[in-house]
Order: sequence, then structure tokens, then C-alpha cells
Amino acid sequence: MSAAPRIAPSALFTPQEWKPFQMRSAWVGPLLVTHCWAVIVLAVLAGVLIPWLIPLCMMIVGTRQLGLAILMHEAAHGGLSKSNRLNDFLGHWLCAVPIGASLKAYRPYHMTHHRFAQQAEDPDLMLSAPFPVSPASLRRKLLRDLTGQTFFKQRVLLPLAQARSSGPRDDGAHDYESIVTGRSVLPFLAFNAVLLAGFIAAGVWWAFFLLWLAPMATWFPMVTRLRNIAEHACVESSSADPFRAARTTKASLWERAFIAPYWVNFHAEHHLFMHVPCWKLPRLHSAIHAKPQAEAMEVAPGYASVLKAVTRRPE
Repeated sequence: MSAAPRIAPSALFTPQEWKPFQMRSAWVGPLLVTHCWAVIVLAVLAGVLIPWLIPLCMMIVGTRQLGLAILMHEAAHGGLSKSNRLNDFLGHWLCAVPIGASLKAYRPYHMTHHRFAQQAEDPDLMLSAPFPVSPASLRRKLLRDLTGQTFFKQRVLLPLAQARSSGPRDDGAHDYESIVTGRSVLPFLAFNAVLLAGFIAAGVWWAFFLLWLAPMATWFPMVTRLRNIAEHACVESSSADPFRAARTTKASLWERAFIAPYWVNFHAEHHLFMHVPCWKLPRLHSAIHAKPQAEAMEVAPGYASVLKAVTRRPE
């Protein structure tokens, strides 16, 4: 097996320059989890009180459901708290379980991705390997997401297939789908049953389906796909150069609100130094780009430019 190429922080920074990026916070991680849930609650309330805002609220909720996945990812790196116990509690019960994931299952899977990023052993390689694709192919993928087909496959068909057989899968499902959504069905159902009961008690049972479940079945899968594409697709020399293991995408305010919350767009920096907390990635981006080595990094000006790059016709 060939591990992904690495560099040490000392190759770019002096000990004094690197010190701020090593420090973890006791309060920022819990505050981010609180912020994510607060945005979800406010969006649901806005949709209940002002029905014509429901489409916008669905997009906001779906993006914050992705935010929960991103904060689960942060917990997989131990970044939500100095306390391992609190880190794992927040990452699993308040981030992973509500969206049908499992921190315990995700962590080893994701560490394998980092160890073998863009190598043959990378479990995420199949997410980037098919690109570039035609514009029509990408439209079909996004249409499947927005019409709930991706959700139905991941949350219904896959768990049913796993329940029928404990042997190796031969259905072509991506490992992420199996590990993150297929092994956490019962906690997910229990959480959502309690959530539905809360909506019923509040007299707005319909809001559970329209403002929580529908975003999870439509917008959440689509922005998750966009995030996956932007991170690794069509980055040349990504398997050989640590500065090109991933792509960073400059996100505007509206893109951070509807596509890329919690600094997930700084993915090249994350792959260079994966234990730097997510809220320090903008500062890390600036620090790296003050060095000449940063010229090798793949930085896109926005998500539209990424989609254009990954749907270019082969010459």
C-alpha cells in the first residue's frame, strides 16, 4: 500500500508560527454545534410562521444538516473539544445521529481516507475518479439528489440490503453510504421519532416532514455531492503532491450559507494539516499562501468554477 505524501509543519513554519494552529479550544466546538442547531430551529420557526419562506428555509435547514455532518467530521479529528468524552458525545449524539450517521463508524473510515488520499486504497476515490463528466451526467446526479432518489437509496434500500445479508456487498454502493448511513438506522429512527413527537406536541406535525425530513431528502444530498466534487475531483497530481491532495474553494457569503458551512471549503489546507481545527482554516490558508510553496495548491474562485472544471469535455 502506498500512503499519501505528507509534509511536516516545520517544512513551512517556524515553531512560533505553527504554535497558534496547535492550540484547541474548550468552547468553540460546542458553540459551533449550538450555532448549527440554532440556525435549524430559527429556519423551522420562520417556515412555520411565514409559509412563503418555506423553500428558502428548506435550503437553510439542508445546508445546516450538512453542517452537522461537517461538525461530525471535526469530531472525528478530535476538534470539537479538549475533552475526548465531550468531543465524542457532541460529534455522535448531536451531530451524527440526527442525520443518520455514526461517529464510531465514520472515524476509522475517514482516517483511512486521509492516510491514502487519492491513492488506490482511498475509500473516497470513487467519488472523484469518474470526473470529468458531461454536463448532462452531472445534471442527472443532481436531479437524483433533489428528487429524493439518493436519500431513498441510502436510507431505505441500503439498510434493507444490509439487514438481509451480513456478507460483502455486491450492489456497488460506496463505502461511505454503508458505513455512515447503513449502520446507524435505529438511533436515527429513534431520534426522529422523538423529534416528530415534539412537532406534534407543538401542533405543527407537518413541519417535521416539510422543514426537517424534506431538506434531508433533497437539499442535503445535493450540497453533500457538491462538497465532495469540489474537494477532490479533477485535481491534477493529487496522488503525488501533498499540496494538491485536495482543492480549496473560495466561498462567498451566500455559498457559505447554502453550500459550504463551517469552513469546509478550505479542504486543501485540511489535508495538509488535518488536526488544525476547522475554525482556524481561514487563518491557516492565509499563512500557507504567504509561502512560495502555496503556488502549487489548487484554489478555485467559487463553486460555479468547480462545476465548470469537472464538466469539461475531454480533449
